[in-house]
Amino acid sequence: MLKRVERRFLDVLASIYIYNEYRGYSSIDRVLKSMKARHSSEHWFIEAVEKHRRDERKHYLMFKKYFIDQGRMPFAVDSSCGHIDRLIRLTFGCGIDDLDTDAVSRSDDLFFRLCRIIMITEIRGMNQLDILLEDRLVRGDPALVKIFKVIQKDEPSHWTPYRDWLEKKNGGDPRWNELAADWAVHKSLVFWKVPSLLLSPGLKRRSGWHDDGEDQSIMGRAA
Repeated sequence: MLKRVERRFLDVLASIYIYNEYRGYSSIDRVLKSMKARHSSEHWFIEAVEKHRRDERKHYLMFKKYFIDQGRMPFAVDSSCGHIDRLIRLTFGCGIDDLDTDAVSRSDDLFFRLCRIIMITEIRGMNQLDILLEDRLVRGDPALVKIFKVIQKDEPSHWTPYRDWLEKKNGGDPRWNELAADWAVHKSLVFWKVPSLLLSPGLKRRSGWHDDGEDQSIMGRAA
């Protein structure tokens, strides 16, 4: 019985991560659209964000292989488990998919805010990995530890370009309300969402992969 509970916890954890990695790289496509429209000459920043996207896609594929190797699909978690989904909604008033990238590309204030939100999200993810890699249950799953260590190594290069960009353009530090939103999202995920998923008898597994219909290369763009 205890082993089943532990296995379910790890599957819930990995299901949340694979969802967030998918939303991460697919959302960065929208960021790149804004960047290339307004800041096409800033090649170093565009290249850094493109690397960020490649890494998020790589992490997604690692979790996908993790589930394939187990012979199971991820649990069907939704945007209520998405850190960036919820943070964008709290700070922009809409979902990621509804974010007006044309408006963002025209406004320095909106683009700075978007960069700050991405930076906050990535720093949160980096700090959370330090905690997870010390967790007894996680450490008992070598395949999951391997994935988390790859992500841990990649994370600093994901948020520092946004920090450097904001410093260069006087885009400001994260605002108190942005940090408060990040805190609220994180606490609700850890203390409410994860336990509720663990205890939900009706939680189903996905019938297909998040990237079905995409080019199955490392870039994973829509086919």
